[in-house]
Amino acid sequence: MTHTNTLRAVFWAVLVIFLVWDFHTSPPVDLRFEAPLIAAGSGVAVQGGHCSMPD
Repeated sequence: MTHTNTLRAVFWAVLVIFLVWDFHTSPPVDLRFEAPLIAAGSGVAVQGGHCSMPD
């Protein structure tokens, strides 16, 4: 196995181990309190930007 392949394998192994650890240690997601994806970006109006200033 070459050096590049070894680094690639180590990277993916660490990533998978991290994801498994995160999945097991995080509290479950309550989907009733999550905003739907279509609502992404809709919230309190932005203040202070030039595009949000009244004409």
